[in-house]
Parts: sequence; structure tokens; C-alpha cells
Amino acid sequence: MSENPQNPERPEQEPARGPEKPEMPGTPEASEASESPGTAKTPETPKTPVEPVPPATPRVAEPGVVPSASEVPAAAAPSGDEPSGRRRLASALWPPRVTRAQLVVALLLFVLGLGLAIQVSSTSENSALRGARQEDLVRILDELDDRTQRLEDEKARLEKQRTELESSSDQAEEARKQTQEKERQLGILAGSVAAEGPGITLTVGDPTGAVESDMLLDAIQELRAAGAEAIQVNGVRVVADSYFTGSGDDMRIDGTKVAAPYVFKVIGKPEDLEPALNIPGGVVQTLEKEQATATVERSAKIVVDALRPAKRPDYAQSSSQ
Repeated sequence: MSENPQNPERPEQEPARGPEKPEMPGTPEASEASESPGTAKTPETPKTPVEPVPPATPRVAEPGVVPSASEVPAAAAPSGDEPSGRRRLASALWPPRVTRAQLVVALLLFVLGLGLAIQVSSTSENSALRGARQEDLVRILDELDDRTQRLEDEKARLEKQRTELESSSDQAEEARKQTQEKERQLGILAGSVAAEGPGITLTVGDPTGAVESDMLLDAIQELRAAGAEAIQVNGVRVVADSYFTGSGDDMRIDGTKVAAPYVFKVIGKPEDLEPALNIPGGVVQTLEKEQATATVERSAKIVVDALRPAKRPDYAQSSSQ
């Protein structure tokens, strides 16, 4: 039966609805449909408004204090391709801020480095014995021990002479004998007296003429340091005031011309003289570097018969009365 549309008191008939669609649980439509018409809805809790954060007040940097990365405002960040970290690093490094403690530490480090450099430089200098073999070093030590022993023997001999002079009944005769012995020894050293004894013969060949006068002088010095008592080179007696000049074909000793091969006749202890010439960097190796030859031969008897005239001093006089 249809309702009368002209009667306002009767409600109009609701139009027919189609089949309702299934609603998924949990959706707003489902929840609203499940509520009964007479049920009041729970009012929503009003949200608290978020107060705006006031802008940070820029911190005034104290003089001489570099602000940290967190204190730099974002507005100070440079614009462009250059990153802000590089700008902050540059501002931290320049201008440099050096304190007194840093200056003191830098000065101490400089002095320490300078001392280490000097020490390294002094220890790294070339030495003739740096590359020596163990047996060479042992031989050199033996030579030093022999020199010490010779000095001790000379000291004992002089003390014995003094004792004889003090205890002798005829002191005048004893003094005369010792004076003659001393004159003979001084004559050997001065080259005015011939001498003989054990020693060595050093022969230096110079086929290329490369031997200089200073090389021969070095050989003389090495022999004297090893205990040589009398030296003769090619018939010329070598004494304390001898000198070498020239080179090659014009080699001279005390003004006397000598030619290769140079033959050194040396009186002394052969066990000390030969090793002194053969030490690493010594006379023999130096001559061999100059394409010269050096041969050393020991002998039980060496005769040094070249003499030098005795010179009377012009100004020096004996101080003994």
C-alpha cells in the first residue's frame, strides 16, 4: 500500500535499497555503521599547539678565541661550491695564534734535532778502519801493545842507568860510558853513523809515473810510527828533517834526485813494520790504487850505510854546565 503524499504526518516510504556491500572491519564506515543511532560519540582530545622556537641569539666571539663548528650559525655557511668545513679550517689556521709555551717547545725541539744531526754527522764520517776485517783490527791492536811495551822497556832502561850512576863507585867512568852510548844512538838517529839490524825492505814500482812525493812521505811516517829506527831510500839517508819534492821522473829527497823503483831499507821490528804498511787504507793500498806496486820483504839483517854530514848548530847551545 502506498502512502498518501499529501498527508504530512505519515512518513514517506524509504526507497528500496540494493544489497549492502560488505564493509571491512576497522574502517571508518564500518565503525560508524556499527554504532547505534542513540549512542553519543566520544569527543576527540584537542591537540596542543606547538609554540614556535625563538631564533638562537648569536654568540659574540671573544677576541683571540676561535668559535667551534657548533657555534657557527647556519647563516654564516658560505654559498657556492666550496664546503663550509674548508672555510672553518682556514679561519682556524690563519692567522696563526702561537702561545709562549708553544714557542718554548718548538725551540727545544729545534735544539734537539740540531744535536741529533751533529751527532749523526760526526759518527758517519769516513774512517780508514770502518771497513777493516777482524784480523786486521786485531793486528793493529797488537801493534799498539808492542809500542806500549817498547816504551815500557825504554823507561826501565833509563831507570837502570840512573840507578847505576847513583850506585857506581866510579861515577865519572860510568857517566863516560853512558855518554858514548848515547852519542852512538843519537848518531844513528841523525844519520851520521851507519846502522844494521833486523827490519824490512819495501820496494815501490812506478811504471806509470803516478807516484807523488806525498805518497813516499806517508810511507816514511807510517814506518816511523811503527818503530823504525833507521831508514834509507835509494842511497839517501832519511832523518827527521828530510823532505820529499817532485813526482814521476823528477822525484827528489833532500834535493837529491831518485828514480823508480824506490827501495826503502828500514831497521826495526819486522812484526810491527810490515802490518803497518798493509793496514786497510794504508800505504800499500794507496799505491795500488795509483797503478803502482809495493812489495814488502822481512829480513834478519838490514844494513843502512848511507850517511849524512853532521851539522853544527849556528845558534843552539847546550844548556848543561
